[in-house]
Amino acid sequence: MTRRVVLVRHGRTDWNHRLRVQGQSDSALDEVGRAQADAVAPVLAALRPVLLWSSDLARARDTALTIGKAAGLDPVYDARLREFSLGEREGLTHDEYRAADPEEFEQFRRGHYDTAPGAEPASAVRERMREVVGELLAALEPGQTGIAVSHGGAIRVATGALLGWPDDQFHTLRGLSNCGWVVLEEHPEVGALRLAAYNRTAPPTPDFVPRPGVG
Repeated sequence: MTRRVVLVRHGRTDWNHRLRVQGQSDSALDEVGRAQADAVAPVLAALRPVLLWSSDLARARDTALTIGKAAGLDPVYDARLREFSLGEREGLTHDEYRAADPEEFEQFRRGHYDTAPGAEPASAVRERMREVVGELLAALEPGQTGIAVSHGGAIRVATGALLGWPDDQFHTLRGLSNCGWVVLEEHPEVGALRLAAYNRTAPPTPDFVPRPGVG
């Protein structure tokens, strides 16, 4: 039987809404983000997960708590599931970032997050995400599902890494919507992971306009 890992991006924050660079800055869910978490929780609970792990940043913790309440699980928090640290650019709006360095901002928009001064290298994010998701998968029995709540940039990098793609191929993936999720299933014969779904979302709240991105 196939083991399955579901990687979920947290709900929307005010920083997401205002296009402010988050990275590892600890912003909270806004009203729409809480509604997104409420909407996605029963959908993910229907997958009958047995483990729920989460980034220790507030926006992920709050999303995980909502999912956990629906699924009857207590989240386990792990700093390895955090977003990229984006160094000196954290806290800037996109307009401020563009004004500070247009060329660097364009690279950021293309998913080259570690071009920001002081940012965490993509290779480091890739390795910590691959490590923690690998541990989650190993903790599952055949036929079981585990959920990890993380962040947009980190999940994009992890998806490519876990599928064995070349390092930069994750750039071919679009950014995840808030509370969008990825499903990775273990091949029952060879053990490798397969991409079963990418950027699935629950029905949106009426005032929510999807804005995929990092953070």
